[in-house]
Amino acid sequence: MTKFVELISTERDQVLVFLGISLVIAFLTGILYVRNAPLFQAFFGALNPLLVMLGIIFLGTVLSLFFLSRGWFVVHKAGEYKGLLVAAGLAAIPGLIIILLDLKAVFPADTNRPFPDSLFFYPIFGFVVEVVFHMLPLALLLFILTSAFKLNFEKVIWPCIIVVALLEPIFQTVLGFSKPYPTWVTVSVFMNILLINLFQLAIFKRYDFVSMYSFRLVYYAIWHIVWGIVRLKFLF
Repeated sequence: MTKFVELISTERDQVLVFLGISLVIAFLTGILYVRNAPLFQAFFGALNPLLVMLGIIFLGTVLSLFFLSRGWFVVHKAGEYKGLLVAAGLAAIPGLIIILLDLKAVFPADTNRPFPDSLFFYPIFGFVVEVVFHMLPLALLLFILTSAFKLNFEKVIWPCIIVVALLEPIFQTVLGFSKPYPTWVTVSVFMNILLINLFQLAIFKRYDFVSMYSFRLVYYAIWHIVWGIVRLKFLF
């Protein structure tokens, strides 16, 4: 516990940045819960979304401290904003790809949450994805390989990134599709989501958590919010 407190003190600025993002996410969760509580049920069931999000925020904070303690990843590099520009530019690639796929395959209407709830929903669940699909499995894999097997971080980081990058596309295409699609559509969506995850985790390694999360926010803004408004009006 003493070492934990010392780490918080040493990495005070990093912790404050993560908690600042978390505070915004908690605020958005509260607003969306009041506006449209059923939107959370598909993901959290009967659990109170505010309590679930507090748990995810706590988990994300602990994982951030773990990464910082090992010197592997940071929350934000002070004075470094290139990662944000790189993230925004790269996010446009899968954003364009998924729009082109949608025009051809036409995904279900409920793929996108309606505006203006989408303004709250996607930042919230983007944060959830970063913690649950990226930070948690990456921390577990790296801890096992570097501590139990005594392998060097630099030798295992890219294999770990590839393994972790596969989790979300498997979850979304194998478990997430509500109706069967032609094989080419499923494969294309899988590869696009894999590309997103590889880009994000590479950005996390090269820059920071803020840049990684920014990538998803830009992608969601393109695909789920802006295109979501367009597709719900003209494709259905």
